Order: sequence, then structure tokens, then C-alpha cells
Amino acid sequence: MKPSPSARQKRPEDGLEVYRVGGAVRDALLGRPVWDNDWVVVGATPQAMRRRGFTPVGKDFPVFLHPDTAEEYALARTERKAGHGYSGFTVYASPDVTLEDDLIRRDLTVNAMAEAPDGTLVDPYGGRDDIDARLLRHVSAAFSEDPLRVLRTARFLARYAPLGFAIAPETQTLMQAVSQSGELEHLAAERVWVESEKALGEPCPEAYFRAQNDCGALAAWWPELAAAGLEACLGAMQTVPDWPAVPLAHWRYARLVTPLEKRAREALAERLKLPRAVSDLARHSAATARLVARPLAAEDVMAWLDGQDSWRRPERARAQLALVKALAPERHAALEQAFEQAAAVSPRALMAEGYKGAALGKQIGVSRGEAVARALAQSSA
Repeated sequence: MKPSPSARQKRPEDGLEVYRVGGAVRDALLGRPVWDNDWVVVGATPQAMRRRGFTPVGKDFPVFLHPDTAEEYALARTERKAGHGYSGFTVYASPDVTLEDDLIRRDLTVNAMAEAPDGTLVDPYGGRDDIDARLLRHVSAAFSEDPLRVLRTARFLARYAPLGFAIAPETQTLMQAVSQSGELEHLAAERVWVESEKALGEPCPEAYFRAQNDCGALAAWWPELAAAGLEACLGAMQTVPDWPAVPLAHWRYARLVTPLEKRAREALAERLKLPRAVSDLARHSAATARLVARPLAAEDVMAWLDGQDSWRRPERARAQLALVKALAPERHAALEQAFEQAAAVSPRALMAEGYKGAALGKQIGVSRGEAVARALAQSSA
């Protein structure tokens, strides 16, 4: 027998007390696009969620994927500080946890709103007023229990500063207290980089670093920036190439650390446990900035091309040529021609001339150097 129309239309979330929460509510109120929805379920148990076809995915607390939309549905929960860092919490999820209990554990009032299925806004902590006032304000004193919230608040400022948002003075005071407590040092490097990478992709990434500097947090993870002069680093970050094959956040990081000395840049990369591609991009970009800051010499250009393994990884050379175009457009044509002519040197042709083994490798380098010199001479003629 075929199911009735009403049975076919029944959804897994029907009968549950479900609210849309967090960023989707915030961005809808700001008139911004909403790409992802997060949901809180009040009064349910993990067993009830599984019976409805939801798939459990949470490691530290009950989170489930909707069987049709794959959106996240979390059971209402509370948290209590039980250790250091971002993960030092015990979580309590039970049918007796209210929506207000769940919302008060969140970081900022603008993230502590919920929307009922009928569109009613549930805003017990003044998030809508803070949106109107353009303020990033903590929900409760529990903000200071999670040091990652210092970085998250700075990241939200990087996103919303162009809209006129600022950090509330009382939240700034809490951020300073967390910075002075030493709790930031207990964060995992991977978590710090995740927040930083997101911030570097926001409309105003400099706000992320200035906010940390203002509250004393910069010294915990980014002391090299302060030592080199934060504003000089932020100024360098403003010039990035138009080369979408590399994520904008990675370009901005590479340019941010360009003013640093090699040892400081490497120390920062090691502390943040950067992906190799990011640390390599930073190294190559610093070399590019040095190259275009002085007269072009064939041996320097060859060292630059060799240093980024341009012959086996031509995409690296082309990315750095895009950076040259942004930093010193008058040098771009000469360096592009030098690379193309050197890359055209044929090992097969040299082998046909009788070169082999170590002699072949040496002659390839000589021929490429000669090609670079000719290109530079042609460009200056």
C-alpha cells in the first residue's frame, strides 16, 4: 500500500522543538547572504534523534546531521570549564536544558540569537540591539573561560568592521584579562591558524591583528609582528597579486610576514604549525620582495628562480611573477621573459650535443643563466 500524502511529506524534524541559531540569524538580520544553517534541538535525546534518521557526528557533544539536508542539528547543551584551552570543558546535554541555557554559553550577543520556525526572534541577551549599535559584546563572564574567543572576536571584527562594528569596551576588558592570564598559550596551534586563516580572508584582516595588539594577545602567538613593527607588516599585507590559484588568505599571510627576517619568519611558521604550502609561499614572496627592491642582476634572478624550484614547479614562478606585477610592474616584463626563456632550455637538446651525467646538469644551469642574462639585456636595451 502506498503511503498517504501526509506521510510522504513528514520531515525528520517534525515534532521536535527546533530553532535556527547563531550566524545564520545574525547575518539575516544584517541583510547578508546566509550560506549555512545551524540548528538547536530542545528537549530531545540522542536516541530520539537517531530514531528519526539523524546521523551522530559530534565527538565532544551531541551533534547530528539531518538525513536530507546534511545540516547540523545540536542538542541544547551547557558547558563548564574543566581545564586549559579551547577543549578544556565538560558538556552537559539533556532534555532539561533550555534554549536560553544553550544561548548563554555562546561568545557574543550577536551570535546568541535564535529563530523559531514561525520566524519569531528569540533574543534573551540583546543581540539585536548590539547589531543596531554595531557592537561585538560578550554574552556573559563565561567568555573569559575560553581563550579562543579572544581570536574569534578579533576575527568577527575583521569581517564586520567595514559595517561600522567595534568591540564593546567591557568585552575589550575581558579580552585583556584573558591575554594576561596565560590561557592563550594553551591553545592548539592548529586552532590558532584556523581562526587566523579565516580572518585573513575577511574584508578587513588588519582589524584581526590590531584587535589582538590592543588587548595584549599578539605577544602570545605573533610576537615577531610586534618586534618587526605591526603597522609595517599590515602595510605590506595590503599589496597582494591577482592570482586566484593561491587563496587570498595565503597571499595575505605571505605578505604580512614579508618584513620579517628569515629566522623570525621561520619561527612563526613553526609556532603556528603552518601547512608547508603556506610557509613556502611566504618564503618565496619574501625573496620576490627582496629581488625587486634592487637592480636586477642575472645571478640574482637565477637564484630567485632556482630557490622556488621553478623548473619542476613552474606554477610557483608564475605566482611570484604575479606578485612582481603587483609590487614592481615595471620589472614584470623583464622577469617574465627571463623565466620563459630559461624554462625553454631543452635538456634533450643538450643531450644531443653530447652532455650527460653531472656535465649535463651543470650545462643546463649555465644555459638557463645565459638565457636569463640575454632576456634582461634585451629588456634594458
